[in-house]
Amino acid sequence: MDRVIYTAMNGARQIMLKQATNSNNLANINTTGFRADLDAFKALPMYGPGHPTRAYTEDNRVGVDFSQGPSINTGRDLDVSINGDGFIAVQDADGNESLTRRGDLRISPEGLLTTGANNPVMGNSGPIAIPPYQKITIGKDGTISIIPQGADAMSMAVIDRIKLVNPALDGLKKTQTGLFRTADDEPALADASVTISTGSLESSNVNATEALVNMIELARQYEMHVKVLKDAEEADKTAASIARVA
Repeated sequence: MDRVIYTAMNGARQIMLKQATNSNNLANINTTGFRADLDAFKALPMYGPGHPTRAYTEDNRVGVDFSQGPSINTGRDLDVSINGDGFIAVQDADGNESLTRRGDLRISPEGLLTTGANNPVMGNSGPIAIPPYQKITIGKDGTISIIPQGADAMSMAVIDRIKLVNPALDGLKKTQTGLFRTADDEPALADASVTISTGSLESSNVNATEALVNMIELARQYEMHVKVLKDAEEADKTAASIARVA
């Protein structure tokens, strides 16, 4: 009986873990530049004295879906989207450099250029600071130019250049904050071949229909495992009742 109980209980727990990943993907369907997490079940035989008697399942994080999300035109000067492959280098909360596809840029009260998640955007020599301006433009190569406050329209000044990188995808890992880092946690090298478009944003690549279908399917699988546990409980009660009669 314990084999049935532990096998069903393990299955229910792993389904809950996969449901959590699916729910997180669904919750970030409107997060700019979000990349969906991928999970898969793996069968693990139970080894012990003699031959394996059962096989448990384990939910494994198999990677990230790096496919590009749909692009939305916004017309906003500080909204950027990456053309094709590549990432924007930003500073994470711990001060280290991380990577993102999130291009909803803004200027903080301190004058730093940040993403919508408040991560400072990295330039040639650190986070980019924007002085007071009356107009700002971002070039295709990430170059940031402004017309300083009070200057004439011809006084365009180059401030910095957004650090754009394109490391190998198989060498990236996703952090708990949703950003990416290289496997060795070292900053990625700037890549001049990466270009951006202004006035547009890349949406999340989560497929809402697929995520909702997965949620329903996982919920049904969980109910099946719980039913097995209830059936095992009833069978145990019946066996105990027969033993008392005997």
